[in-house]
Amino acid sequence: MSSSEEETPLNAVKRKRVTNRPELVLSESEDGLATGSEKVKTPTTSFSEDETEDVPLKKRKTNSKATQSRPRVKKESQSSASVSPRKKSQQSKEPKIKKEDTPKVKTEDEAEEEEKYKWWEQQDLNDEIVWDTLEHNGVIFPPDYEPLPSHVKLIYDKKPVSLPPAAEEVAGFFAALLESDHAKNPTFQKNFFADFLEVLKENGGCPDAEITEFEKCDFSQMFEYFQKQKEEKKAISPQEKKRIKQEKEKMEEKYKFCLLNGRKEQVGNFRVEPPGLFRGRGAHPKTGKLKKRVQPEDITLNLSKDAPIPPPPEGHQWGEIKHDNTVAWLAMWRENVLGSVKYVRFAQNSSLKGMSDFKKFEKARELKNCIDAIRKDYRAKLKSELMMDRQLATATYLIDVFALRAGGEKSEDEADTVGCCSLRYEHIFLKPPNTVVFDFLGKDSIRFYQEVEVDPQVFKNLRIFKKSPKKPGDNLFDRIDPSVLNKYFQSYLPGLTAKVFRTYNASKTMQDQIDLIKNEGTVNEKVVKFNAANRTVAILCNHQRTVSKNHEAGVQKINEKIEEMIWRKIVLKRMMLQQDKSLRKKDFKYFEEIDDMSKEEEQKIIERVLQKEKEKIEKRYERELLKLGYEELTKDEKAKKKDELAADHKSRLEKHKELEKTYKNEFKTGTYEIKPTQTVEKLQQQVEKIETRIKNTSLQLKDKEDNSQVALNTSKINYIDPRLTVMFSKKFEVPIEKLFTKTLREKFAWAIESADENWRF
Repeated sequence: MSSSEEETPLNAVKRKRVTNRPELVLSESEDGLATGSEKVKTPTTSFSEDETEDVPLKKRKTNSKATQSRPRVKKESQSSASVSPRKKSQQSKEPKIKKEDTPKVKTEDEAEEEEKYKWWEQQDLNDEIVWDTLEHNGVIFPPDYEPLPSHVKLIYDKKPVSLPPAAEEVAGFFAALLESDHAKNPTFQKNFFADFLEVLKENGGCPDAEITEFEKCDFSQMFEYFQKQKEEKKAISPQEKKRIKQEKEKMEEKYKFCLLNGRKEQVGNFRVEPPGLFRGRGAHPKTGKLKKRVQPEDITLNLSKDAPIPPPPEGHQWGEIKHDNTVAWLAMWRENVLGSVKYVRFAQNSSLKGMSDFKKFEKARELKNCIDAIRKDYRAKLKSELMMDRQLATATYLIDVFALRAGGEKSEDEADTVGCCSLRYEHIFLKPPNTVVFDFLGKDSIRFYQEVEVDPQVFKNLRIFKKSPKKPGDNLFDRIDPSVLNKYFQSYLPGLTAKVFRTYNASKTMQDQIDLIKNEGTVNEKVVKFNAANRTVAILCNHQRTVSKNHEAGVQKINEKIEEMIWRKIVLKRMMLQQDKSLRKKDFKYFEEIDDMSKEEEQKIIERVLQKEKEKIEKRYERELLKLGYEELTKDEKAKKKDELAADHKSRLEKHKELEKTYKNEFKTGTYEIKPTQTVEKLQQQVEKIETRIKNTSLQLKDKEDNSQVALNTSKINYIDPRLTVMFSKKFEVPIEKLFTKTLREKFAWAIESADENWRF
């Protein structure tokens, strides 16, 4: 399931029932799977403005205008929807159609854009039914297991052994991870080996040895084989990769889309997860357990009663077929490790997912109308004589102020992650007069560690909650649970949960941070300020991430890039002085930095620059040879082309040697080769360009370091109202592409079209 599981459930999404929708004409494709096409019935009578309410929105012309809450439909009669006022006047005065008024033939992209279903232009999004008709082609299953070559074996007790295919597959899962941190984890090893032995037993055991001890297993042959396969895959030519990709896309095409109410919509995760070893997050007790292969018999499909049922793989049957139009999933199954349900849903850019997101953020906006009353109430209850009320008020305070999740009970075989209601005695440490240290594992086993000052009465209550006879292992909030908490919340606002508090506080914090930003500086500087505001929200929501293994190398690479640009800038300034020594007296500060770089530093930079240039030349030659190997040429043609490539490579290396000689001579003498076109003015322009690049790269470095341990995307996608990002883009004149990826622009199309520079959360 996606990372946004805790968002508003999609089965809560409702849509307006459309009665006069396009009739579906079903046809059978060559492989027997049904495909859908639209056949629109031509009305015998013309529609009045009111009657168009029942016509599908994508068949109507609308002109939306951004409002504070959501866009409203500005209705237009069909007779005038496509004619501008200017053209109307032309038509009334000139009966003859001018050349420029002839209809323009739309491109395929333009036609598709016009047909795009703009659900946010509906007046009502709260009806009972999610869909009227739903038709799809099922799911894609992972390929069957292909046994390893006969010479690739598991080594047990220093001897190669043969395994049944099912057990060999499981052993291969571990072998593929042999050099990862997972495979070195004792819990991972223990769980894997227990499941491996079970599969081995179910399939007749190993004929060559009785496998009983993990320590005697040697997976190195398997690991080396998988590594070799990876290398071979990397060596495939770009043309071959393109061909494989095209074949894959062609095979998947019919699964990528479905027909929702006769409208083509994209499907999200239409691939069934392949078998493997469960990894989990943090110290998960089930890490390493076998995720079994999902069979068609495990899967329930959901579609219209009159829709053709996709044929299952040969020799199999679907587990169940449902026709539930109150839910927004296409297929489901239960995985074996955690027992959780997996769903095939609509894609992030689909109308139903968009409606769900819209409702979630609108619910958070509604909270601002009653947040003051809630805060007044829980502050009064902090001193209540009833312990339940005190716990209720204290928990609400923690959720409101520190964005804690509600939390719930966990079974013994689940990761020990907690939220507010499941905080235990050992998760908080009290430091008088009113400082609290939180230390626990939150969602996804991310550590929540904060030392904060709290309201004096909250501190007093927490001290009471920890009072003897309570001890480590006991719950702090032993009188309430998330259901009690949410029932209390919903007495103020229907649908209000702890999650809505997080969304509200995240968006409110983002709004406040944006209000502090001055509309000045370059686009890159504004993006850095936006990311800083986003980071404040991520810290509030405890959206942390582990520093990547490549982080230090990436930082070093950027630092080296900045050093090289500074060196090039200094060289340009020296060239300016070489032409006119009096410049230094005129502007001493401008040339001051040329003395800041030591000879040792400069020599290292020159050697590094030369080495990088040489590596580029070598890599280019390797790519050209690899490309040649896959070209369809005769033997003689290839030999001739190879000689040409070798000659070009030799020429580049000779030029590199000349450059190396020039650099070393300039470094030694301090005199530079200046071309006639390199006037002082031209050199100064080059200096300015490099300074701009240094500034932008330094901003990039700062952003990278600041965000190394903070996950910005989680809050940007799930908690910050996307209309705030759109507002920032329009108000600060920052291209939306700088803030939202292409995927997010599609997901939040409703926000991009409905918010303007004055929109406020």
